[in-house]
Amino acid sequence: MKGLLTAGGHGTRLRPITHTKNKHLIPIANRPMLAYAIDYMAEAEIEEVAIIVNAGDREIETVFGSGESYGVKLTYIEQDAPLGLAHVVKIAEPFIGDDSFLFYLGDNILVGGVKKFLEEFERTQSNCHLVLSRVADPERFGVPKIDGDRIVSIEEKPANPKSDFAITGIYFYDSSIFEAVNSIEPSDRGELEISDAHQYLLDNGKSVSFSEITGWWKDTGKPSDLLEANRLVLDNVAGSKSANVDEKSSVTGKVATGEGTTIVNSQVRGPAVLGDNVYVKNAYVGPYTAISDNCRIVGSEVEYSIIMSGSSLENVECRIEGSLLGHDVELSQSQIRPRAHRIMVGDQGRVEVA
Repeated sequence: MKGLLTAGGHGTRLRPITHTKNKHLIPIANRPMLAYAIDYMAEAEIEEVAIIVNAGDREIETVFGSGESYGVKLTYIEQDAPLGLAHVVKIAEPFIGDDSFLFYLGDNILVGGVKKFLEEFERTQSNCHLVLSRVADPERFGVPKIDGDRIVSIEEKPANPKSDFAITGIYFYDSSIFEAVNSIEPSDRGELEISDAHQYLLDNGKSVSFSEITGWWKDTGKPSDLLEANRLVLDNVAGSKSANVDEKSSVTGKVATGEGTTIVNSQVRGPAVLGDNVYVKNAYVGPYTAISDNCRIVGSEVEYSIIMSGSSLENVECRIEGSLLGHDVELSQSQIRPRAHRIMVGDQGRVEVA
């Protein structure tokens, strides 16, 4: 059993952050999103994993290297253009060979990992095993039509979904998938759709089994999805306090803090995570907040937010909530009256002044 991970694309729904950083490196609870997917592979005892990256992208390899520290061996495969998920499978055929494999979209996060689904794939001995989740908006996903315990058809992003199930970004295949991806034609979008490959398997007598996710699963395509995934991960974080906390401060709940972090005259309420060398003074850090390394939170309040490394909040009177701040962001408020908002925002920036 091998693993295949996606870490390409352009993350257009997460701009402007993805103008300068690969989407799959955005931190969830202070860890790169893709790290969770690699962990799932290692936990399922999948040792050989290929990561699909954009042509010329070295950022992913710089972060994850050989994969040794994660307990896997990583190979990097470049995709010249985002030509669809079935195209990803197609270009990975030399790596996969005749082995069965797990194809996992690197922007998916779920509770409990993938080992139980791998065991179900092996038990059913099917050609393809799909992992499903009930969703409120199935029209955003590939949607199966189910008859009893069988999938009978699959449609990509249907206007009128035939079920409330989404096919998640977790797929198990044997080598018959390569016949499918090499036989289908591009869709109207100009892409090789993975749903068309699944339909090809069904039309040609291959067995397609499925499991349902009973816990939580997130496809982190939008900023709100990132914040929700961050919340879900933080709910399971183990508290560990390495920070220097003065006697005027209160740290309650599950809070993980890194080395060199200082909390002065402040309240920190978990679940939350603060990285290394974070400075918090005269501030409030509320639940479901992840603050990365080398940040400053001074005279400000923040909760249910992701603050990336090197950023600072200085004397901001209104509470920052439900927010996503990139690397080296400075958010401050003048203490001199009369005051006015002075804002510098780049292309495709998003600012809401309440």
